[in-house]
Amino acid sequence: MTSFCRNLVALVFLVLPPMHSHFFTNAASASPPITRPQIIHMTDMGSEGQDDYDFNKEEYDTTTASPRMVSFPKMDLEPLLCEYDPCSENQVPCAALSEQIGCLCPGMSGANVPPHPPRIQALVPVSAGSDRGEIQVQCCAPSSVVSEYRIVIEGRDSEVPKFGDASRRGLVRSLEVGTKVCVVAVNNAGSRDPSEFSCKRYECRQSPVLTVMAWIIGGLFALPLLVVIGTLICGTYQKFRKGKRDSTDELTKVQFEHCSAVVV
Repeated sequence: MTSFCRNLVALVFLVLPPMHSHFFTNAASASPPITRPQIIHMTDMGSEGQDDYDFNKEEYDTTTASPRMVSFPKMDLEPLLCEYDPCSENQVPCAALSEQIGCLCPGMSGANVPPHPPRIQALVPVSAGSDRGEIQVQCCAPSSVVSEYRIVIEGRDSEVPKFGDASRRGLVRSLEVGTKVCVVAVNNAGSRDPSEFSCKRYECRQSPVLTVMAWIIGGLFALPLLVVIGTLICGTYQKFRKGKRDSTDELTKVQFEHCSAVVV
């Protein structure tokens, strides 16, 4: 009996391991297969110091891998403006500068549109040179295509001085104080009416040199006159004193004679 029990226990231990292995094998074959999703990682475009990844071989577990942020290089969009001064004359046109170095010009209207009014700066009397006695009109160019400038003077409709598009100054004859002067820009499409900032009234402002010269010239003419007036005043005063002295002496003589007569 004891040997039979031992044989039975040994048989059980021999049979159970194959059955346990077969049970778990069938259970594993009955459940759906587990697949891991393939994650494709994109690296920075054009960045240095980054590893190159094989998209067909590299796989990551969603529980351990974290997504990476993709950064893009920053672009400098600050515009480069052309070094162009609309108030300086005989400059290279801004359009030519833009073609040469790729800079940006201010917005300009084309040749088929009447130009905007220019801005007048000053009316300066010319005190030297061949243009002495004339008035220089200084202005700044508008943001438009200009072929020439014209000067319109109040009360002088027939007189319209002109100067070229590269220049910023023109000359007019002598002006009376308070005369209104306007600058008009012209191209193939015509011109526009003058605006408030394209016109200015003339105010005579003499330079210190001219003021000193005027005082010297006036003094040279006034000095002889002062001498003549002074001489006349001194002569009149001397005659007055002489006449007064003569009258006093005559009165004294009469009084002396009267006193002598009374004593006698």
